[in-house]
Amino acid sequence: MSHDAVPDPLVDALHRHTDYGSEELEESDVADDPIAQFTAWLAEAADRGVYEPNAMVLSTIDPDGAPSIRTVLLRGVDERGFEFYTDYTSRKGRALLANPAVAVVFPWYTLHRQVIVFGEANPVERKASDDYFAHRPRGAQIAAWASDQSQPIASREALERKVHDAEERFVDADVVPRPERWGGFRIAPHRVEFWQGRTSRLHDRLVFRAAVGGGWELERIQP
Repeated sequence: MSHDAVPDPLVDALHRHTDYGSEELEESDVADDPIAQFTAWLAEAADRGVYEPNAMVLSTIDPDGAPSIRTVLLRGVDERGFEFYTDYTSRKGRALLANPAVAVVFPWYTLHRQVIVFGEANPVERKASDDYFAHRPRGAQIAAWASDQSQPIASREALERKVHDAEERFVDADVVPRPERWGGFRIAPHRVEFWQGRTSRLHDRLVFRAAVGGGWELERIQP
């Protein structure tokens, strides 16, 4: 290519080699269990300005065996696992009710970090869904009633008419109730990987695996 030629942005993007730096992840750096380590990294991601640090890429298996993937927002995490909310009749809802096996990635690119979770997602308790729904903004509550998530619709205007109808339905209601089809899932993890980018693609990868009889085993795997 001539020195005067303008580089192709696509070629540049595909062949860029970014040095992920020298920030280390040693066995001595991590907590004794993956939930404690995850919450520490999540707090650090938020503190260091990661956009939507609770965004996670969720992979499921449809009832027909086809894989499916999308981004959802983590809404709770404790010793029981990772919690998010959706329409149970949506594509992911139907997939999870048929097959609870999931994989999740938290892609904190600007920190050169990822957390990868493997586990099973099962519906949360009704009270947990009720409590979370009650704290959503009213507009989001109305949207949950208006949208048949993942189903086709003729136009944006048709969707907005459904929203208007739902607003009219609850115009005199101080409290918008939770739709029966809407609620949470909690992912109980059995494997959690903490990935720290390093120079020359020699990344640090530390994996927690659920141990037989309880507790966690930690191992390092190659990049």
